[in-house]
Amino acid sequence: MTRLAARTPLQGLLSLTVGDQTVTEADCGFMTSIAPWRGQDAALSEALKAAHGMSAPGPGRITGREGARAIWFGQRMILLAGPAPDPSLAAHAALTDQSDAWAVARLQGPQAREVLMRLTPIDLRDGVFKNGHTARTDLRHMMASITRLGGQSYQIMVFRAFAQTLAHDLQVAMEGVAARHEG
Repeated sequence: MTRLAARTPLQGLLSLTVGDQTVTEADCGFMTSIAPWRGQDAALSEALKAAHGMSAPGPGRITGREGARAIWFGQRMILLAGPAPDPSLAAHAALTDQSDAWAVARLQGPQAREVLMRLTPIDLRDGVFKNGHTARTDLRHMMASITRLGGQSYQIMVFRAFAQTLAHDLQVAMEGVAARHEG
């Protein structure tokens, strides 16, 4: 009889350190997409603040803190990462559990931006993509969400089905950056 075992999307693929860069699997807890009902954006933001201590993020931004974040996830779409959504939010938005849908990695190190610059077309310079900024974008040939968490720290999310590809692409980019800095 086959025994099934629960696995995280990047289990056995990460953690990885190449040069001064490290990429690890991140546990975001519950992940819930929140799509506000028409005319309910402001009320949803207030309900989110009352229930979870953070307002709805503006385009390309995040709110909250480690363990409880609201991430802009596209036009009129928010991803609540961390806590289970308070039931009061359902009066203002459609709530959909996304917890098993995403592979989430955290890339850190002094050349983390250089690693990502090899994989995505967005402008990651400090003056453009600042701490707390987020983007839905291409990552090589995958759709991704990239969030800058700190000066040298990025959160990368891709669909769970692309977990192995994400780990591979990050490793190749990390190796290329490390080789460039060694020589």
